[in-house]
Amino acid sequence: MAAMLLRALARLLVATVCGLAFGATVQMLCVALLSGSYSGTRDSVVYWATGQQLAHHANPYDPAAILHRERSANGFPADRSPLFMRNPPWNLPLTLPLGFASAWLGSLLWILFLMACMALAVRLLWLMHGRPGNHRDWLAYSFGPGLICLINGQISALILLGLVLFLRLHKKRPFLAGMALWLFGLKPHLFLPFGAVLLVWIVLSRSYRLLAGLAFAFLASCGLTYLVDPQAWTQYLHLVHSSGIDRDFIPCLSFYLRFIPVPHAFWLQYLPAALGCVWALRYYWPRRAVWDWTLHGSPLMLVSIMVAPYSWLFDQILIIPAVLQGAYVTRSRKLLIWAALLSAGAEIGMICNLWHPSAVYLWTLWSAPAWLAWYLMADQQGFVPRWLAAKGIGRFQPLHLACPPQSETSFQPIAPDTLTADGFALCTVEQQQVIGSVPAE
Repeated sequence: MAAMLLRALARLLVATVCGLAFGATVQMLCVALLSGSYSGTRDSVVYWATGQQLAHHANPYDPAAILHRERSANGFPADRSPLFMRNPPWNLPLTLPLGFASAWLGSLLWILFLMACMALAVRLLWLMHGRPGNHRDWLAYSFGPGLICLINGQISALILLGLVLFLRLHKKRPFLAGMALWLFGLKPHLFLPFGAVLLVWIVLSRSYRLLAGLAFAFLASCGLTYLVDPQAWTQYLHLVHSSGIDRDFIPCLSFYLRFIPVPHAFWLQYLPAALGCVWALRYYWPRRAVWDWTLHGSPLMLVSIMVAPYSWLFDQILIIPAVLQGAYVTRSRKLLIWAALLSAGAEIGMICNLWHPSAVYLWTLWSAPAWLAWYLMADQQGFVPRWLAAKGIGRFQPLHLACPPQSETSFQPIAPDTLTADGFALCTVEQQQVIGSVPAE
């Protein structure tokens, strides 16, 4: 009786902490949307200032001009150095519409656009997983790094939509999936291990229509960029040589690996990404015959974020597909609670950042490894156990695999591309409970 009471109190405490953190974060998001007094305090001011430069046929990479426009936005700190886009020039057309709006209206429209991107991405993931009725997609809608991304007005939410569109379209509409890959180019450094496997997969699977879609989108964006600013590439190259990104403080593992032992050895910051690419290719190769991007792409994305040469907490919005996959396959309620706590921790870190500006950095440093560890535990519990495989359930067969959707005697063939590397089928929670696996906690 006492143990049950303690468990109930623990769950109530977790629900209270997560609820308060989520409520405070939503309140901050509403302030970001409706208040014009803080339009200069968010990263969205960078995209607005860049759009203003383009609309006035000025250099979008001029630090002095960008700083002048950013200071005209309400709330921009007077002693702050200029914030400017380090994205390649083919991304500039995305910011052009903001050049015809005020700082507040531009911030409002931009954040609403990013909210729509995130909501659509989560909705598509829910459809891809078979429209489960367990409401675990709420974990994605309330995902801490995702809400932080929206509050800051960061473009990573749009990249998330590109990732999900690729996962959904790569089998039946490879050309459109290739066009969605263009969004990876907004922040290509976040996809290094993922991209290494993608290139090898394209060659081995001969998915050249996907490559054609990517080339089409890339050429079209470069053409639009030339129409908007013919000198964009020259201006961008000048920025690259003078921006000093190697001196910027970036709270991620790769930065600390370089900064602590040898601060001037910038190449050390790319060493984790290089090792991640090697691991990714070793992970892909034994699974190449049954490779499924929806299933196998999740650990790739988690590792890509963890070893990125530079990334921020809001960039972890890109692991939403992996988090949802782990949430859908796990049988453990404890793991779902831990996922909620990890998500709430990011929100608490951002709230504490109001009083202590470095609080969120501490969370950024270890949250990516924490999510990877969580996914590995959740994903492992979603596979058919070996003792069930001994009974013929989940055992590899050349053409089909049997997994019971309704009862022990009702079997449905499963395509070989849904197998794991060990030849096991990935069943839903309901299917595993029907066939006698360990019940949910």
